[in-house]
Amino acid sequence: MANDLAIATGSIADVARQRGISLPEALLDCRCLAIIDVSSSMSIDDSRGNRTRYDVAVEELAIIQKKYAGQVAVIAFSDKAIFYPGGVPALLGGGTDLAEALRVASTFDHVPFIVISDGEPDDANAALAIAATIKSPISTIYVGPETRSHGRAFLSRLASQHRGQAYTAARAIALADKVQLLLEGGM
Repeated sequence: MANDLAIATGSIADVARQRGISLPEALLDCRCLAIIDVSSSMSIDDSRGNRTRYDVAVEELAIIQKKYAGQVAVIAFSDKAIFYPGGVPALLGGGTDLAEALRVASTFDHVPFIVISDGEPDDANAALAIAATIKSPISTIYVGPETRSHGRAFLSRLASQHRGQAYTAARAIALADKVQLLLEGGM
């Protein structure tokens, strides 16, 4: 399991350390904000290699951070939202408070958002209300099982209402490819 002190290669904290600059200075190069679900359901081990959705999502996120060094900030959410400058969010467990995550993310309202989740938010209406105040495009990547269509439908709706793209990374396979498309497409 990841912790607050883990630092992914290419994360905001890694780039700040390499360049000898502060985290705020490193954040100036941020091109994208990944908002990743770390709720209890992310601990289900139905992803590739019988690993958890969380493990695969973090692995794929690390690939993106390495490829786009210093350009992807990470906020993780469950019952609360936490900024992870080291790029390795902890599996927090608990609920899925996307509204709180979007509130925290609104400080990054100058870059595209990518919400990576496997299910429905605790309060869809609250999440949509907060999203309506955000100017940045919001794209989504659904990483849950194909049988949970409500979660996928909500994420599609969120993306379509906020100038984003909705992607499905079946069982969290090829998440890095989906994020790469979003970054290179300019969202």
